[in-house]
Amino acid sequence: MAYDAFLAERVESTLVRLGVDFEAKKMMGGLCFMVNGKMLCGPIYNKKRELHVLMIRVGEEFAQQALGKEGVYPMDFTGRTMKGYLFIGLEALDREEELDYWLKACLKFNETLKD
Repeated sequence: MAYDAFLAERVESTLVRLGVDFEAKKMMGGLCFMVNGKMLCGPIYNKKRELHVLMIRVGEEFAQQALGKEGVYPMDFTGRTMKGYLFIGLEALDREEELDYWLKACLKFNETLKD
């Protein structure tokens, strides 16, 4: 499997608990959670770093501030960093509160996106 199924279950459970209306789609070798038709996050396997990560979409400003945190990496699928996106390593998602923090940041940014 190209992504961590347990992480996918945790993300799905958290979104349900938060009362979020979402859709899960397989794409980019992983699973993508969509809210309001827009990419929110998704567990994938990062071949470059050889580890499972949660790809998140949080916007450029938040991403720049978060880059100094442990387990946070720039998102670079093709060798080019994608602005506003991050990879969060599993070590930064151990506790429920940590996953909540990152998903709430994604949801906050998602609210700012136009239809």
